[in-house]
Amino acid sequence: MDQAAHPSQRLVGCPLPAAVEVYEVGPRDGLQNELRTLATADKVRLIDGLVDAGLKRIEATSFVPPKWIPQLADAEKVLERVKRPPGVVFSALVPNLKGLERAQAAGLQEAAVFLSVTESHSKKNLNKTVAEALATVREVSDAAVKAGMRVRCYLSTVWGCPYEGAVAIDQVVALCRQLQGLGLYQLSLGDTIGVGTPKQTEQIVTAVAEVFPIPMLALHLHDTRGTALANALVGLQLGIATLDSSVGGLGGCPYAPGAAGNLATEDLVYLLQGLGIATGVSLPRLVEAGQLAQELIGRKLSGKYLQAAIGEREKAASRLPPA
Repeated sequence: MDQAAHPSQRLVGCPLPAAVEVYEVGPRDGLQNELRTLATADKVRLIDGLVDAGLKRIEATSFVPPKWIPQLADAEKVLERVKRPPGVVFSALVPNLKGLERAQAAGLQEAAVFLSVTESHSKKNLNKTVAEALATVREVSDAAVKAGMRVRCYLSTVWGCPYEGAVAIDQVVALCRQLQGLGLYQLSLGDTIGVGTPKQTEQIVTAVAEVFPIPMLALHLHDTRGTALANALVGLQLGIATLDSSVGGLGGCPYAPGAAGNLATEDLVYLLQGLGIATGVSLPRLVEAGQLAQELIGRKLSGKYLQAAIGEREKAASRLPPA
């Protein structure tokens, strides 16, 4: 992706990327944190709506055992039915070699692996030590690369851990060094519990960039404390050109009941468009997908742009003369 910024695309003297890839995680990271399990047909409707909105990178599901995440037990069925137009890349979370086999059989060309920085989160989330999780990531990555698949890695609890609190940047960098040489095309840094601040984000990205160059980095930000967009802006100023988000802010934060979870895709796209950064995404169509997600989930979603747009549409509709 072209990292050069047009002279007008500057903020406080900092050049910004000319274009940003919005990596949509709602169908996977969003739905797996929801209490309601959607029917396969509804998941397909939602993903197709995201494709129609112009999103080109979508994490559609997860190939973890259904007993772990029953909300995504129909991974194969979903991928059989979704639209697959040219230029749209679907991926899925892959926990082990069995999951990789399922992903390959489903025709995916990209797999996502994952591990945590902290031991406590790794034990709770994966029932593995960090070293054991790293060995699994290495095994899956090697097999995926040999099969001609691209591999993306999620690194969780980079900004903070729900069990251990603050996480030292040196600890993050040390783990990143162990991820070198695995054939990853991208490393997504996760603020799993949404505790990050802009200064902290600058320090983390700058430190990790000594191991993985900026073009290989993405940010996966949660909005639990309302700082996700601020942290995204810092990432943009540092040259980050891939940002993860979830339609409507779909998905809660499992470690902070009632709190907002993922950064809402509509909020992110609105920010990017306001900065003159190309995304290829249609905000009106994205709002339609967000409304659909809200209807399917059966609760008001946290995305601020989505709620504002819904309110404006309802206000406009109330002014129409009766039929």
